[in-house]
Order: sequence, then C-alpha cells, then structure tokens
Amino acid sequence: MPYLFATDEQRRQMLDVIGVSSLEELLAQVPQELQLERPLDLPPAMAEFELEHELQAIAKQNKSRTCFMGGGAYDHFIPAVVDEIAGRGEFYTAYTPYQPEASQGSLQAFFEYQTLICQLTGMDVSNASLYEGGTAVSEAVFMAMRVNGREKKVVLSAGVNPEYRQTVETYLCELGCQVVTAPVANGTTDLGQLEAAIDDQTACVVVQSPNFFGCIEDVSAVSGMAKAAGALSVMSFDPISLGVLKRPGDHGVDIAVAEGQGLGTPLQYGGPYLGILACRQQYVRKMPGRLIAQTKDRDGKTCYVLGLQTREQHIRRDKATSNICTNQGLLALRATIYLSVLGPAGLKEVATHCCQRAHDLAAKLCQIPGVSLMYSAPFFKEFVLKVDNVNAFVAKAHAAGFDVGPDLHADSGILVAVTEKRTQAEIDAFVAAVS
Repeated sequence: MPYLFATDEQRRQMLDVIGVSSLEELLAQVPQELQLERPLDLPPAMAEFELEHELQAIAKQNKSRTCFMGGGAYDHFIPAVVDEIAGRGEFYTAYTPYQPEASQGSLQAFFEYQTLICQLTGMDVSNASLYEGGTAVSEAVFMAMRVNGREKKVVLSAGVNPEYRQTVETYLCELGCQVVTAPVANGTTDLGQLEAAIDDQTACVVVQSPNFFGCIEDVSAVSGMAKAAGALSVMSFDPISLGVLKRPGDHGVDIAVAEGQGLGTPLQYGGPYLGILACRQQYVRKMPGRLIAQTKDRDGKTCYVLGLQTREQHIRRDKATSNICTNQGLLALRATIYLSVLGPAGLKEVATHCCQRAHDLAAKLCQIPGVSLMYSAPFFKEFVLKVDNVNAFVAKAHAAGFDVGPDLHADSGILVAVTEKRTQAEIDAFVAAVS
C-alpha cells in the first residue's frame, strides 16, 4: 500500500483543528516514561529506486520452485483480468460496510457470486462466503445440528482433509459432541464402516470428493446412508473438479462446502482464502453468514440488500447462526470474476487439463523402480505415490527445483498434485529429477 507522509504544514493544520499547539501537548496525558524521546533506530531514508532495489534483493533470497504440491491449496492459473478488476478502488476492501445498501456495486457482485456458486454446485442457495475450507466444513456441521436438533454425534470420513477434521473437533470440543471418523479403504471411505457408524443420534455425515488423497468418493451412496438415518449429508468438494465431475446437488447432498482458493486466489502462506457454503432451500434460515437478496426500491428499480444476516453483530447471540463477521468479500469477488471469465466451457477445459496431466504424470512416475500408486481408486488431479524412500524422493525433487507433498510418512506415501499450469516440459523434468 502506498505511503504518503504528512508535511509540516499539514501537521500544523491537524493540530489546529483538534485545538492543541504541538505534538507534545497532544501526548501530555501519556506518562513520560512511556514516551520515546529519541529517533527510532532505523536506517536512513532511501530514494524510491534505492528502496525498490533493496526489496528486490531481499525477495531474491526466496527459493522459487515449480509446484506439484496438493493437500488443499493449488497453483492454478489466474487470468490478469481478475487482479485488474478486484484491484479497483471501488472493490479493494475485505470489509463489510455498516450501511451495506449504500454499496450497491459490492452487493451486486456478491449476489452474482451466490448465483455462480449455485450454478456450479447445483444447490439452491449460497451464502456470501465464509473464512476458508475448514471453517466452511465446521459451519456446515453446526448448521446440520440446528436443522435436525441432533447435537450428540457427527460422522466424518477419514478422507476429509485432516486440517478440516481438526477444525471441526476444535469447534465441537466443548459441546459434548462425539466426532466419529470412518476409515478409508483403498483411498476412499469404507462404506460398510461408515454406515455402521451412522445412527439416530447422528447430526450429519461429512465426506470430501475428491478427497484428501485425491480419490473420487461415492457421494451418492453416502448421501443415501445419511438420509436413511435422518442425518444431513455434507460434501466438501474441489470447485475446479466440477468442470468434469458430478455436482454436489446431483448427488443429493444437503450442504455443499469448499475451499475456494483455486478460483482466482494465489497461494499465499495459507491465506487469506475463501470458504464456500451452499445448501437446499429449506435450510436457508439455518445458514451461517450473510445472504444478499435482489429486490425493487420504491421507484421500481432493481436493488440489492442483505436479505439475511443472522450473525451475532445483528441479533441476539442465542439466536445467531454464526459469529462469522467481516468475511472474505474480496476473495469472493475474485472467484466471481474468475468464474465469469472462464464460463462453463472454460472451467471444463481447466479441469480436463488438470485431470489429463495428473494421469500422465502418475503413469510416468510409476515406471520408476520403487514407485507406485498407493491406491487404485479413480482420482482427479492429485494422487498418493508409494515410494521406498520418501525423504530421498523429496530431496531429489527439491534439488531440481520442484515442490511436492505433503508427505504421508506413516504409509511411505507422498501426495502429488498437477494443475493446468504444469507444462509437459515441467512434467518430464520432474520425472527425470526423481528417477
């Protein structure tokens, strides 16, 4: 963010407005021992070009590697138009205005976001975003409890991202709710053990597809099991995968959630990212977060309002559906731009490239002695490799300028992901590096 310093004259004007003669008088109420009466211990000021040179030198200390990492955050291509529009002054804030109806442009953008998410997922209603994928899963669990009144037990597949499962356990740890984890077999949820874990006390069943191991789950079967027991079904999905895979709504799930980072948000240490949540129409009043609605003003013109905002800042805490407050509006905007630019055909093309290149890489890696696929289940864009020596495999990759992982030491496995950004030359170079 640019910094424009105040001139002596501007400081004088500000002091005059508040009615003090000097900065010392302004700070007179601060105890003397807390006041710093010497210059800050900082290097001397630099000219702009000198500062730019210094920052470039610092940035060059970073190691830039080609990314084959998975596990929930992915190196997808971001069209330049996403940064251009999202960076406009009218949009460039994550903050929720306290008079939101005065910001019709922002509300319309979030309304379009909700519309796109509903089209993407096949669900009836989407909120205006949550914090990130793990929070979205946890909020979906709470939402299910509100819908059916069951607060004693939830069932999660072991194929759900372990960080998401940990977030759910953190949310529920003081509520006396039992979190049961159904195991996986050959990379996907063991449906027999999952069904055995579901009973009339179960609030919801959570499954992820493609799951943490990259494998595609039988979500329709899971949804049916949950419905038979009176529980809700929650599906965590990869938004990019819906370019080629069945939508959550078509599986019959009740609540669909996702990490939306792949929709136009760059990798950045783990955040800020984007939580997506959509559900069936009958559950809309149990939904967390905010819902933008379209209506008419008194002159008959189309306008946008916060139709539902059942959060602690607006209603009594015991009536609130969530404490989600200032949320990921800027990231939701980026997702809106990304999906609008690509359209259904573009999303399908991106998903197809991811899937084809992932299978190409997997086939080539499995020709290396001591390397094989951990699971035979179908996968989308990431897969688990079983290798004789995980540490040596990772070291070879790093030495050649490639990032892989996370590694699953317990099974001598390592997760590898491929996006549409990875070229054939990069794939071949990666295979050569770890051979």
